[in-house]
Amino acid sequence: MTRTNRLVTIFGGSGFLGRYVARELARRGWRIRIATRRPDLAFHTQPSGRVGQINAVQANLRYPESILPALQNADAVVNLVAILREQGGQSFDAVNHLGARAVAEAVKAAGIESFVHVSALGADPESPSHYARSKAAGEAAVLENTPNAVILRPSVVFGPEDKFFNRFAAMARLMPALPLIGGGKTKLQPVYVGDVAEAVALALDGNAVAGAPYELGGPQAVSLADIIRFVLRVTERRRLLVPLPFALASLLGGVTELAMKASLGLFPELFALTRDEVALLRRDNIVSEKAHMEQRTLESFGIMPESFQSQAPAYITRYRKTGGFTDQQLVL
Repeated sequence: MTRTNRLVTIFGGSGFLGRYVARELARRGWRIRIATRRPDLAFHTQPSGRVGQINAVQANLRYPESILPALQNADAVVNLVAILREQGGQSFDAVNHLGARAVAEAVKAAGIESFVHVSALGADPESPSHYARSKAAGEAAVLENTPNAVILRPSVVFGPEDKFFNRFAAMARLMPALPLIGGGKTKLQPVYVGDVAEAVALALDGNAVAGAPYELGGPQAVSLADIIRFVLRVTERRRLLVPLPFALASLLGGVTELAMKASLGLFPELFALTRDEVALLRRDNIVSEKAHMEQRTLESFGIMPESFQSQAPAYITRYRKTGGFTDQQLVL
């Protein structure tokens, strides 16, 4: 580890991706300030660095006055804050759009030149998904205030703590059949969380060009159906796969939303589905040919992306009937 006096503020650094970004930057010698609504929930990041290298402060993007103090003396900023599902005051516009704007305005006011904003592959103002539209609005707000910002758009991010492969594996453990929304034909390009974290670090080190977003995907694009079949093979579960048309899935999402509201948060997260999540699956989530041609991918950072086939089994085999162990009889 190279010691340095560089200080980076990471908004959303206590989350899934955040812990890996903090670990990667700590390894490179950065001093890290994690800005989060609940600093006590960021304690798990501290062992990723040496004593005193990683600290947490309170900041809430919905309250812009809390942002600027978190940037004091910072040399760089990373914004990872986002929500995939609305809940209470945490709306797409408030967090993904206006939250990104608030961070960018604070970065501009603080005169900080190095800023990485993590958006999402599929961000598009014309998307049928409110989430995707809000991410596009967030990108526009960032570039409006900080034209030198680097924007990264990862596809579905996977890793040991993810809510993607873990969710399908948990559903397969409990349900006799799994739904294939839209027939499971939507193409995805899952990207390893460690690869995204490395891209963030390299961008802060000046290895990225501002302006057009970088699209980060894994080594291959696969259908949602093939991903679920992979999970079933690894977890050794035989389950019926039921094609669910988008219209029917959207109706189910509406019913689930009502159930989540009526239960006051007691509805099982595992079975939660929203109409916006269904809308998001109406479009493929893969790296574009234009991004490849313009060298705005993981490979342009010199990163050879890890596949989910090589990484996911290590953490989803625990969903087998025998956990991570081979089903063998003990011979006495």
